[in-house]
Amino acid sequence: MDKALFDKGLATRRDVLGKEYVDNALANASEFAQEFQELLTEYCWGAVWGDETLDRKTRSMLNVVMLAALNRMHEWELHFRGAIVNGVSRDELKAILNQIAIYCGVPASVECHRIAKRVFAELDGD
Repeated sequence: MDKALFDKGLATRRDVLGKEYVDNALANASEFAQEFQELLTEYCWGAVWGDETLDRKTRSMLNVVMLAALNRMHEWELHFRGAIVNGVSRDELKAILNQIAIYCGVPASVECHRIAKRVFAELDGD
């Protein structure tokens, strides 16, 4: 493991997904999954998210669309929240969900809207 890349990834992962979520994921990883969590942190968050060619907002927008296309709604919600943290506006998110409807299908966008509604209600204190 590249310690510097892991540390960079850990910092980025915590910034985007939240310290509590990330620390829980690492602390609760089984012996079987521990190496996978380290791999995610080092390569996904350190090497890829740590590459400054694309800013975090752009990466978040890409992830929201890709995860919808793959129908990975648990991860979609996590990255939807991360997109908000990374400065993607509600108007931009609305446009992204319209793009998802056209290119990934209306059912995928409907599910994304359900999740978005729940996340916004939580954030707005409704």
